[in-house]
Amino acid sequence: MVPRKLGACSALGALALALAGCSTAGPDYRPPEAAVANLPGAQGNFDSAEGDAFSQAPLPDHWWRLYDDPRLDALVEEALAANADLRVAEANLERAQAAVREAAGAEGLGVELGAQATAERNYSLRSAQTSLPGVITSQLGLSFNYPLDLKGKLKRGIEASIADREAVEAARDAVRISVAAATARAYASVCAANYQIATVEQVVSLQEKTLDATTRLQKGGRGTAFDVSRARTAVETSKASLPGFYARRKAGLYLLATLTGKPPADYPRQVADCSALPSLREAMPVGDGAAMIRRRPDIREAERRIAGDTARIGVQMADLYPSVSIAGGLMGFNQLRNLPKEESLSFGLGPLLSWNFPYRAEVRARIDGAEAQVKADIAQFDATVLEALRGTEEALDTYARDREQAQALGRAADSAATSASQAGKLFRYGRSDFLSLLDAQGALASARVSHAAAQAALIDDQISVFLALGGGWQQAGDTTSGEMPEVSSD
Repeated sequence: MVPRKLGACSALGALALALAGCSTAGPDYRPPEAAVANLPGAQGNFDSAEGDAFSQAPLPDHWWRLYDDPRLDALVEEALAANADLRVAEANLERAQAAVREAAGAEGLGVELGAQATAERNYSLRSAQTSLPGVITSQLGLSFNYPLDLKGKLKRGIEASIADREAVEAARDAVRISVAAATARAYASVCAANYQIATVEQVVSLQEKTLDATTRLQKGGRGTAFDVSRARTAVETSKASLPGFYARRKAGLYLLATLTGKPPADYPRQVADCSALPSLREAMPVGDGAAMIRRRPDIREAERRIAGDTARIGVQMADLYPSVSIAGGLMGFNQLRNLPKEESLSFGLGPLLSWNFPYRAEVRARIDGAEAQVKADIAQFDATVLEALRGTEEALDTYARDREQAQALGRAADSAATSASQAGKLFRYGRSDFLSLLDAQGALASARVSHAAAQAALIDDQISVFLALGGGWQQAGDTTSGEMPEVSSD
């Protein structure tokens, strides 16, 4: 066995030691100081959260529990456990976590094992019967490579992959918010449909009593066929709105089945008879802008995109410098040429250097592109914060105005009920005509239906506020997941 020794390059070793003292390429990430999120107007109380409808108390993690409705709580928890869209988001997060492990693995020792065997036999060109002895050669090699990562290219790559994973995690949390809100909204639509059906049925019952009385008056000679037809028209007009409410109830039940990962035919039967509208037991807790910014997953996702792309600047800048690694190998060589047998073993160890020096302009262009991407990310972060603030203010104001409208419609319905009662008495005593009675009952029907619709819309408005505030993504026992680094103007 004849050993062969590979000499180490002393110049490369000296260069490796010199580069070892250099700092990591690229900028370290810092939250953008001039971001909109740092402005006082973005962090204070919401402009539209005034009046007794709102509270400055912090929004609870599981806001749907404010309705104190066990059926709603159970539906939301079931949806968060079985929703198909949420399962997709969880799978995306698993893939991002795998990418982090892959990036971290590039820092470790790389080992490669190779084997080769060849057989050669030369034949004479003049005579196929005459040949030279055959040669059988085999090689077995083991090599390793350990990157020194002197300029932090691998480190920046790991930082980027971690930030990407956190962005995907925030996107997953946004899906949780949407699923919780959609489930609460579908449940509320079922209850609202039943509530409106009951309201219309009460109106129809009153109108049918008037129709019966009118029919009796006609038979007794005190009424006319025209009065009867008008009373019947009022009844049928009110009944005409019922199929739409039944369809809305069934659509809500089908949606609940889909949200909880079931076929529409397996909708929750226990919810079908819900007739009481979900009601908040206290003023709506909304917190302030700073809490909303920290909580909203889309804002956290946008901020993590800045962090990831900032790290990628360092990845590109590292290509301006040589790439140095420690490499070595063990090679076994065996050659059998009839006899005797020849064997050898070789071993090498030393630094390897690679440098894309002729392409520095290309690297500079990639660095410029990475820096431009960060600028775009910061602008997108500001846009996301502004849109979140605008959407929240709009949702708060819509709820406040619709609440005022519902209260006014409630007073109108009470007044219409009084008028209808008075009109009935006047008609029975012959002091008013039938048309006045029908007008009063028509006004009552319209007021009650409008009030019921306004009350149903209020529940939808409340859910829109909770959705805008970004609550509901936290999992049981989770107090740290998805926390966005503090955005400071220091």
